[in-house]
Amino acid sequence: MKILHIATALTVINLAILICLVARTEPVKADGPVPVLRGHKLEIVDDQGGVRASIQAVPAGPARNVDGQPINDGKVYPEAVLFRLIRPDGRPSVKIETSEQGSGLDLSGGSGPGYIVISAKDVETSLTLTDKDGHRQIVKP
Repeated sequence: MKILHIATALTVINLAILICLVARTEPVKADGPVPVLRGHKLEIVDDQGGVRASIQAVPAGPARNVDGQPINDGKVYPEAVLFRLIRPDGRPSVKIETSEQGSGLDLSGGSGPGYIVISAKDVETSLTLTDKDGHRQIVKP
C-alpha cells in the first residue's frame, strides 16, 4: 500500500514537471551567426546525400581516395589542407591543396581524363596539361 502511495506521488510530481516544461516552451531562435566554426572536416551534400564539396585537414601519410582509403603508391605525403569540389558522379573535379612543401590546383575535365595541374612545391613550379588521350605537356619556367 505504501509503494502505491509513493508511485502515485512520483507520477503526480512528474506530471507537474511535464506541464511546467510544456507550458514554458518557446520556439527555438538562432541568436545570430557564430564567430568561429571548428571541426576536422566540412562537407556540403546534395539532396541525395552525396558529398559535393569538402574541406579537411589531411594527416601525414599515404595518399587517400575520396572514401578515405589509403592508396598504396609507396609515397608518404605531409600533413595538408585539401579543398575538393565534387561532380554528381562522385569524381572530384577541382582540388586545391596546401602543405609545408607548397600548394597545388587540379582541374579535371568533364567525363574524359583530361586535366590541368598547377603546382608550386618547394622551389619548383610547374603547369601540367593532360589531354583526353593521356598526352602530357609540362611547362616549367
